[in-house]
Amino acid sequence: MRTLICGAGIAGLTLAWWLRRRGGEVVLVEKSPAPRPDGYMMDFFGSGYDVAERMGLLGALREVSADIGGLDFLDPAGRRGGGLAYTAFRRMLHGRVLSLMRGDLERVLRAACDAEIRYGTSVAGFTDRPDGVEVATTDGAARRFDLLVGADGIHSTIRAQLFGPEERFLRPLGFHTGSYLFEDRALADRLGRRFAMVAAPGRQAGLYPAGGGRLAASLIHADTGPLPADPRGRVLEAYAGMGELVDEVLPYCPVDPYYDHVAQVRLPGWHRGRVVLLGDACGAVSLMAGQGSSMAMGGAYVLAEELASGEGSGGAVGAAARYERRMAPFVADKQAIGRSTARWMVPARKWEIAVRNKVMGLSDLPGGPLLLGASMRSLARSVVSPST
Repeated sequence: MRTLICGAGIAGLTLAWWLRRRGGEVVLVEKSPAPRPDGYMMDFFGSGYDVAERMGLLGALREVSADIGGLDFLDPAGRRGGGLAYTAFRRMLHGRVLSLMRGDLERVLRAACDAEIRYGTSVAGFTDRPDGVEVATTDGAARRFDLLVGADGIHSTIRAQLFGPEERFLRPLGFHTGSYLFEDRALADRLGRRFAMVAAPGRQAGLYPAGGGRLAASLIHADTGPLPADPRGRVLEAYAGMGELVDEVLPYCPVDPYYDHVAQVRLPGWHRGRVVLLGDACGAVSLMAGQGSSMAMGGAYVLAEELASGEGSGGAVGAAARYERRMAPFVADKQAIGRSTARWMVPARKWEIAVRNKVMGLSDLPGGPLLLGASMRSLARSVVSPST
């Protein structure tokens, strides 16, 4: 089977690994000129953890995981208002969680994947035919494939060509987010193994260790407007006055940090004929729900599984339909969680910040992990079962 995957991120690389493992011919195209080193820290559990285990990659991921000791909720004056011990968090998930930089996860997947990757290239257009999909790429090549997969993120070009402008399907949740990496060994030594989260009404700035004296800033604030022409300027403006710690971090913001809407993608369908969407392109759950990378890996596994069983069952077209039937309800559930928890992820009022901090701090109290554990395990519900 010949597959072209548009997007060499986590979803695309995971799918390529599974298709190559089963003997398929795979080409990935990626519009970025080179692998992207940027990203954010994430708690990696649920579907992604289970798929990585099936791929035999947990050892490599543990080697690049961050040894986070806990999370401290701070106010702009630096006072601790609550927190979360990661020992309790890991215990709630039976140890099946890693703290990873998104870029490190992508790097491990890329090293494991032996498919051809063409950087600086995207899909210019395609024509779906009964015997295959004719794909023209931006480097001037044209070739027929059995399947075209749009794994090209929340601003997917494949989705736009398949269903129309993203404005029809992108559902902003009323926030903007930004992130960037920088090096400050003195500040890293002060932070140690802790994740510091500074909150003010409608604004939140996270700072966490990324190894080797590097730190990562993760920013989110209430904003319903369009994306700014000058994202660095908007970051400096939005997070001014949030205290000494944030003041130390802001000057490191580069000219072009990662900056985007916090948004979900909701579509009436995920495929047409031999063209199918994967990951954030069809089911972005947003930072509010978390697990975007984990869900991308889960979706890639399900699609690969359905393609492997596609002979005599409608081929690639039938496999795409079955994949959507399996994944869409799962994604819808995660999206609902994201929408319902937005108020508590970035509280708009001081009293809401205090309540959020205290609730998260329950994990440090006797019986706390038992109280919160059921909710965490529900959040971690996986689309695949752990390997045995």
